[in-house]
Amino acid sequence: MSTSNIFKLPDVGEGLVEAEIVAWQVKAGDIVAVNDVLVEIETAKSIVELPSPYAGVVAELLVADGDTVEVGTPIIRIGGSAAAPEESASPATPADVPAEAPAMKPLVGSGPKADAVRRRPRAGSPAAVEAAPAAPAAPAPANRVLAKPPVRKAAKDLGINLADVAPTGLRGEVTKKDLLSHRDQQAAGPAAAGDFWAHAPGPAVAEDPRIERIKVKGVRKATAKAMVDSAFSAPHVSIFVDVDASRTMEFVKRLKVSRDFEGIKVSPLLILAKAVIWAAARNPSVNATWTGDEIIIKHFMNLGIAAATPRGLMVPNIKDAQELSLKELAIALNALATTARAGKTQPADMAGGSLTVTNIGALGIDTGTPIINPGEVAIVAFGTIKQKPWVVEGEVVPRWVTTLGGSFDHRVVDGDLSARFMADVAAIMEEPALLLD
Repeated sequence: MSTSNIFKLPDVGEGLVEAEIVAWQVKAGDIVAVNDVLVEIETAKSIVELPSPYAGVVAELLVADGDTVEVGTPIIRIGGSAAAPEESASPATPADVPAEAPAMKPLVGSGPKADAVRRRPRAGSPAAVEAAPAAPAAPAPANRVLAKPPVRKAAKDLGINLADVAPTGLRGEVTKKDLLSHRDQQAAGPAAAGDFWAHAPGPAVAEDPRIERIKVKGVRKATAKAMVDSAFSAPHVSIFVDVDASRTMEFVKRLKVSRDFEGIKVSPLLILAKAVIWAAARNPSVNATWTGDEIIIKHFMNLGIAAATPRGLMVPNIKDAQELSLKELAIALNALATTARAGKTQPADMAGGSLTVTNIGALGIDTGTPIINPGEVAIVAFGTIKQKPWVVEGEVVPRWVTTLGGSFDHRVVDGDLSARFMADVAAIMEEPALLLD
């Protein structure tokens, strides 16, 4: 006798509402152990692997790749081990049936994958027979199309023969997406027979093949909401300052050949990050949060670094950056960038930021007016550094020049404070030796 457990989509971050099923790592019939990775999901912040809270046999995947489901939605059913073939060949006697099936071991929350190995039995092997569900469903007739009742109803309403639809479901079934894709293909081609047009949502108009539609979801959806909320709730004020960063470039050059920094990537962003930390310590109100009833000033620095990733813009932060040496800060920046590019940034890495830096200069942009990250009151845009004519002691000479742009929440940061903060950041970029004071 076997039991089954339903695993529901958990809240893997604070206040998670929904997530997209990116890729199942198991299929029906697989044997899983506690902490084996079942699926990768994409939240509004990151890609997360969900470990199994149960040990047993995957009985059914309840949602498909690409589906977006709400927290609490059942996503997979995991059953217990089935009885051996010789035991199931004859009717069970009362002595054969346990009083209560052994309970699965639940795993509270989600976490890193354990070292357990997931074994997938070969078809037809004794292990595969043993791992099969206790009461497998009879195979569908060869001429019957697999589809769930809602899909069948939709096909009937649209006048589409399911046999004409190419299935992509995990068990060879026609999904709703398959049905809609088939409908769209029909709409783009010759008119379909039957009463299709009577039920279609509108006149059949072939869409321009040069147009691409991208569904707004995941990081893009979360970023859009956050930026709109910030732009229209916090009164932004932006200021700019040109900086002679020649000494910063010389300092970075020396660090690159230093034995202490051997094997560590060093760039002008490192000096800017250190400058922002230093300047915020001198002007604490730029490192704050506005709540409406009070201003929360943070005497620590969780320095956010805006990072362009394949999944969109993300802002992970370096916790307690004020405690790091220049070398430790360089290592932290490298680790942050590597993790972000790999799409492995976790929700906790993006929570609790206090002030953000966006390095638009990496894309060859001189400056910009960045939008403040929600929950913060300041952001610094770092423009490209390039040689420009600069006046030094009455003479025009070529110098390495950059433009810093800062945006501030005017409810917290007044004009004089924002100016003093940006002047302090610029002072470090002009003379990094000030960091030694």
